[in-house]
Amino acid sequence: MKLIHLSDLHIGKKVNGFSMIEDQKFILIKILGIIEEVKPDGVIIAGDIYDKGIPPAEAVTLFDDFLYKLSEKELKVFIISGNHDSAERLSFGSRIMSGNNIFISPVFKGKIAPVTCSDDYGDINFYLLPFIKPIDVRRRFGEMGLDSSLSYSDAVRIAVDKMEVDPAQRNVIVTHQFVIGAEKSDSEEPCSVGGTDEVSADVFDIFDYTALGHIHGPQSIGKDTIRYCGTPLKYSFSEEHHQKSVTVVELKEKGNITVETIDLCPKREMRTIEGKFEDVYSMNLYTEDYVQVNLTDDEPTPNALRKLRGVYPNIMILKNGGRSHNFILTAVEEEKLVQDSPLEIVEKFLRDDEKVILTDEKMKYLKEIISEIWGAKYETD
Repeated sequence: MKLIHLSDLHIGKKVNGFSMIEDQKFILIKILGIIEEVKPDGVIIAGDIYDKGIPPAEAVTLFDDFLYKLSEKELKVFIISGNHDSAERLSFGSRIMSGNNIFISPVFKGKIAPVTCSDDYGDINFYLLPFIKPIDVRRRFGEMGLDSSLSYSDAVRIAVDKMEVDPAQRNVIVTHQFVIGAEKSDSEEPCSVGGTDEVSADVFDIFDYTALGHIHGPQSIGKDTIRYCGTPLKYSFSEEHHQKSVTVVELKEKGNITVETIDLCPKREMRTIEGKFEDVYSMNLYTEDYVQVNLTDDEPTPNALRKLRGVYPNIMILKNGGRSHNFILTAVEEEKLVQDSPLEIVEKFLRDDEKVILTDEKMKYLKEIISEIWGAKYETD
C-alpha cells in the first residue's frame, strides 16, 4: 500500500500579518498534482488542518475543495485533529464521510478502533489518535487512578496500550504530538517548560509506520518509520532553509517499508536580505517572495519600510541592528503606525529609547511642537 503523508496545513494562517490563503491554495494544487502522478492508495493528514479552532470561512471552503478533489480520486483519506483544530468541528459528518473512504478521528474517548484496509499483502490497521493531553487520558481512564503527575509520554503510552495492537499485523498510527529529539521551528506553538509535553519515541515501537504531525520541519526520529512530514509551506523565517516536501510511504509485506520525499515548490519563498539600506534598496531585486530585511546602518532610515516595499512588496519584517537603534517592525505594526496620531508615534519612539524619560514637562513640550507642525489640537495643560 502506497501512502502520501501530509500534516500541518494550517489553512487560514496569517504570517506577520500576511494571509497565506493564496499560497495554501497554490500548494494544495501542487500536492494534488503529485497525488495524480504517484497514484497512492491513501492520503494521511496528521493534524492542524486549520490554524484556528474556529477557522475563517475561506479556510473551510479551501479545505472542502481539497477534500472533494481527493474523494474524486477514489483513494482512502485518514485525517486527525491537531492542537490547532477543534476536534468536535473537524469530525462533523465523519460517520457519513467514512462511507466515501474519508476517515476522520472523532473526539478522543478512550479506546480507538482501527480502520482496517487490505492490499496484496493482507490487512493494514490504521489507528487515528488525535492530539491529546494527559487530562484527556485521566478523564477517560479514571478507574486507573491516574493523577495530575501523569506525563504526556505516559498518557500517549496508555492510549496506545488501550488500542490492543496486534504486532503480527501491519499497523500504522497517525498522531499529533511532540516527540523527544525533534528539531522545532519558531512557527510552532511553544513547548511546555522543560519539555513536559514531549513524548518518547519508543511509545510507537509497535507500529510499522508512525505518521506524525506537529513539528514543521520534515524529519525522522530515530528511524525512517517514525516521521514528521513537516508543513507544505514555510510559516516563519526560522524555516527559510527547509526544503518542504510530501512524504511517500510504501508498505509491502511485514517489515518491508520504503520512505521517500517529493519536494514542493511554493508560490513565494521566504528569504532574508541583509546590508546597509542603500545597498539593499539599490539591488533592484524586485521579487514577490516574503522577505525579512536586516539593515546594518548605524542610524535608522526614515520611512525605510515604505521605501523598501517598492522593491520588495511582500516585505514582512524590517530589522535595524545598528549601534544607535535596534528595532523590529512588522507589516502589522506598520499598519498600526498609519492609524496612530503623530503624538502617539513620537511618544512610542521615545519610550523605546531607554535613555529618554518622558516627564510631564517634556510631554507638554512635545504636544506644542506637534501642534505647530501638523496643525493638530492637543491639550497642553
